[in-house]
Amino acid sequence: MSTASPLVGVLAVQGDVREHLGVLKAVGARTLAVRRPEEIARVDALVIPGGESTTIDKLVRAFELQGPLRERLAAGMPAYGSCAGMILLADRVTDAARDQQTLGGLDITVRRNAFGRQIDSFEQDIWYAGWPEPLRAVFIRAPWVEEAGESVEVLARVSGGRAEGRIVAVRQGSLLATSFHPEVTGDVRVHAQFVEMVRMVS
Repeated sequence: MSTASPLVGVLAVQGDVREHLGVLKAVGARTLAVRRPEEIARVDALVIPGGESTTIDKLVRAFELQGPLRERLAAGMPAYGSCAGMILLADRVTDAARDQQTLGGLDITVRRNAFGRQIDSFEQDIWYAGWPEPLRAVFIRAPWVEEAGESVEVLARVSGGRAEGRIVAVRQGSLLATSFHPEVTGDVRVHAQFVEMVRMVS
């Protein structure tokens, strides 16, 4: 692969696919919308977008993507999951729908729709991983992390309100996940961080 311009796939079965593709290109990555098993083998890394986690899970299985994705993740492929993508990367899900499965990899327990329904969606400035300027975070039927294993680095928490202190961004090795949607704010720092992680792994 080209370390200067890695090929980053975006899982394109449901969710904010176009938005992620646009931001990834803006921060210097080549991109590919991933819909078929053979495309999983081509990419250097993968973004799992927001959407509806149970729907994404069902489509991943229907399109025979689950096995190849789990194999690549277990082999160390970098991945970033936003919102529903965080749920797909979690090892454990609280209040999971019947028969819901994840791809796993992150030693976290995630609660689905933790902040409430669509009407409870909100925006908030959060402090992220020691960055000097806060990050505008958009939460849409978002999960939060109930528990994080010892090897998981907590990157951001909510401040204020009933969700005070809840974990909303984590990293474990080559896996990154956020409860929120940085692809819709115009702030490219999370995607730039992920692409740099991909370069470091290469």
